[in-house]
Amino acid sequence: MDLGGGTWQRLAAVALVMAVAAGCTGQGEGAGGGNDEDLLRNHDWTQMPGTTARNGVLRVSASDRRIVEQDSSGGRPNPPLNLAGPHLRSDGDFTVTARMSGVGDDDGDSWLRLYGRVPVIYDEWRQERPSLRVGVRADGQVKAEIWDGEGDEPATSEDFDCDCSGTVTLAVSSIGDTFRVTADGRRLGTVQDPGVFAEGTVWFGLEADAGEDERERREGWRLTQLTARAESGDSLRVIKAPRLRQEQSDHSLRARAADVGRPFDVGTALAENPLLTDSRYRALAGSQFSMLTPENAFKPQFLHPRRGVYDFRDADLLVRFARANDMKVHAHTLVWHEALPHWMRENDDPEEVRRTMLRHIAMVAGHFKGEVAEWDVVNEPMSDDEKSYTNGDLGLRSEQSPWFEAMGEEYIDEAFRAAHRADPKARLFLNEYGAEEEGERWDALYDLVERLKERGVPIDGVGFQNHEYAPGDRVDPETFRSHVRDLAELGVQARVSEMDVPIGEDEEDGRQTQADEMAGKLRVCLEEPNCTSFSTWGFTDRYGSTADTKIYPPRTADSLPWDAALRPKPAYERLLAAFDEA
Repeated sequence: MDLGGGTWQRLAAVALVMAVAAGCTGQGEGAGGGNDEDLLRNHDWTQMPGTTARNGVLRVSASDRRIVEQDSSGGRPNPPLNLAGPHLRSDGDFTVTARMSGVGDDDGDSWLRLYGRVPVIYDEWRQERPSLRVGVRADGQVKAEIWDGEGDEPATSEDFDCDCSGTVTLAVSSIGDTFRVTADGRRLGTVQDPGVFAEGTVWFGLEADAGEDERERREGWRLTQLTARAESGDSLRVIKAPRLRQEQSDHSLRARAADVGRPFDVGTALAENPLLTDSRYRALAGSQFSMLTPENAFKPQFLHPRRGVYDFRDADLLVRFARANDMKVHAHTLVWHEALPHWMRENDDPEEVRRTMLRHIAMVAGHFKGEVAEWDVVNEPMSDDEKSYTNGDLGLRSEQSPWFEAMGEEYIDEAFRAAHRADPKARLFLNEYGAEEEGERWDALYDLVERLKERGVPIDGVGFQNHEYAPGDRVDPETFRSHVRDLAELGVQARVSEMDVPIGEDEEDGRQTQADEMAGKLRVCLEEPNCTSFSTWGFTDRYGSTADTKIYPPRTADSLPWDAALRPKPAYERLLAAFDEA
């Protein structure tokens, strides 16, 4: 629903609610006449990363959640939002008011963020969508920033004189095409609204930026009241998080997998943001698949952003979804050279690097003990440098891997042994791309697995990613079959772990090729007893990681069994047929 004409009124309402919370005005004063909706009490904020809820007060700590590029450069902010808590539906103007304590006085920046649409996290990249962020800076000034969905950085940024500190009641009203910002009942100014809440939804995020002071990082600031109010006779509803349990169907991939005659799972990578905000995505995820792989939430930079600081709540959400829908969790990943927070690369002492890896594995695998069926313990250990396969380096990745640089090949042994100690019942996998093809990469990987088995390393299986990004990546199913059988001779399981098949607009019969490639690999898995599961890397192009992120907003690719409108493609029907033919 278009709220553009109601933005100004919404801002006024926010100001009023904040003023009421601070005791600055009486209820019913101001532009509106609606009732205040208490968003903090009797609602779930316990699942929001970076926060601690106690006695109706929410402490917001600095989490330093950032997303680095694949080459380990950069560090895009990745602040959390409350997916499992309340959000708003509005058909017009509204006001949101927050009472914030412990702000200003050089204690770091304190932020309330209102999302019209939640961000999309592609593999190690965050797409910002329309949102408004308003907060009290460390110097006591108030700042408002607006993202319009067309870029990483705010499209609009305004500073307001305030001299705010201690406890401040901050209000934002969305009235017509304007945002009005108020502090302690005092109007600070306005910002033009480009249509942030045009779809009629408001999601909440809370952020703390505390610089380098460790005490300030821990203490952050406190949210003691959060209310919302409709303005000018418009309606506003508080919506709780949806039920995780989804209706099951006999016409589904998981129903076919259940009839294979041996334990076999069909899975996909899932992201928590669309899972809680896109009902069609949620329904397909819960009804079509018997296994999920967390797309990003289990990676170190998402759940271990600072040394000694873990936040499992996004990851826990995916585990709860799996439990609600009788799905297994194939967790990805404990040890990788990518998706590492910068602090994990800062120490050059080999023994300290080793301790960092082992502590991370013990904490993360221990946290999910009994909840996770399988782990990608080590991801992509093979080198991208072709020379490494012929110069005696055994084909292992040394570039950009702090683990190999500190320990050599032994890091793989150590990682698997640590994961087994932390969760003895979980099956442990090594995951690699390009290994389904013939050549030196596969030969080196096979030799590595053979060495691991000879040393008694508790490795249960190998994941073949099967990313077929270009026609040259397409592999004959019989070649893949031969590798699965080679592993069987070593007593090792196999799985298709991350399959997607992007097709170009000019690729003749592209969707038929896509269907053939996916169904061919699935048939091999169904026919080879040591192949235990088949998973795609996502299931819909709407959120697929092969989107073109060189433009903003990204252009979706054609690579997965459901299109961007969540309609099934021929690949979906061919996967169903492959089960029937097995």
